[in-house]
Amino acid sequence: MDALLGEPWMLSPSVALRPEPFGALAYHFGNRKLTFLKRPELVAVVRGLAEAADVRSALEAAGVPASQHSAYAAALRGLAETDMIRRRGGEQEQVA
Repeated sequence: MDALLGEPWMLSPSVALRPEPFGALAYHFGNRKLTFLKRPELVAVVRGLAEAADVRSALEAAGVPASQHSAYAAALRGLAETDMIRRRGGEQEQVA
């Protein structure tokens, strides 16, 4: 089981999401990274992270089937590596 699924995350305060037909563009004003979120479901997950108790809850709220949770967790890890999302509750931690 992926530990990330049970952790609380949020969109980084330095990131703006711009809706696009394919999903969204995420721009980080601090590190100037631009990321394409190519699935509307992933956009819904990222937007819902702050309100959800944990990643799993955000995935469920966005209608992502449990069979796809590990794939979404991998995508979220990639977003965390560039500080598009960050763990809630204090200092930022790097994900492995």
